Amino acid sequence: MRKSLLLLAGILLFWINAAAQKTNQYVKLETPQGWCVIKLYNETPVHRDNFIKLVKSGYFNATTFNRILKNFVIQGGDADSLYEKPHVLKPEQKWLAPEFNTKLYHKRGVVAMGRDDNPEQSSFATQFYIVDGTPRTSGKLDTIANKYKINFTDEQRKTYQEVGGTPHLDQHYTIFGEIVKGIDLIDKITAVKVDKNGNPDSPVWMKLTLLKPKDAEKLLKE
Repeated sequence: MRKSLLLLAGILLFWINAAAQKTNQYVKLETPQGWCVIKLYNETPVHRDNFIKLVKSGYFNATTFNRILKNFVIQGGDADSLYEKPHVLKPEQKWLAPEFNTKLYHKRGVVAMGRDDNPEQSSFATQFYIVDGTPRTSGKLDTIANKYKINFTDEQRKTYQEVGGTPHLDQHYTIFGEIVKGIDLIDKITAVKVDKNGNPDSPVWMKLTLLKPKDAEKLLKE
C-alpha cells in the first residue's frame, strides 16, 4: 500500500511540474513613459529562470534603459562595460550558454539577452533588450538569410515584412520573451531625446514585477 501511494504521489508531482512548464509566466515592466506586460517563453528555460530570479530580487529596478536606438533595440540592465575584464563581477553577473530556438525570432516587441562578441555567443545574465526594428522587404530578407546563414519560415518572413524586427540577430542572441500588452511603449521610449550613442538625456528607469496568474489575466484583459 505504501509503495502504491509513493508511486501515485510521484506521478502526480510529475504531472504538476509538466503543467507548470506549459504555463507561461508574465512580468510587468514600468517606465516613466508607461508600462507593458511581457510573456516569458518556456522554450528558453535557463534565460527565463535567470530573468525571473533577477526580477524577484529587484535587481533591474536599480538599473535603466541606457541605450535607446530607434528602429533597432532598447537596451537596459547592466551596461557592456560592467562585464569587461578590469571589473569585478557582481554575484548576479555571469554568462549564460545560448538557448537558440528556430521557432523564436526577433520580431518587434521580442525580449532577448544582450552579450559581447564572445565566440560561444553566450549571454550576459543582467542585460536585456527589447526589439524595435523596421519592416524588411523580401529581397532584404534574402540578403540577410544568405549573409547570416538563417532559414526564415514563411510565417517569419510575413511578420518581418509586415510588423518588422531585427532579423539579422536571429540564432545569434537568445530570445526569452515578448511584449503581449502595451507594445506602444516601444514608440514612447524611442521618442525620448538621446545622444549620438543612444544614451538618453534623462534616465529611463525601470521597475519589473513578476505577476501572479490572476493579476496577469486581469491586466491582459484591460
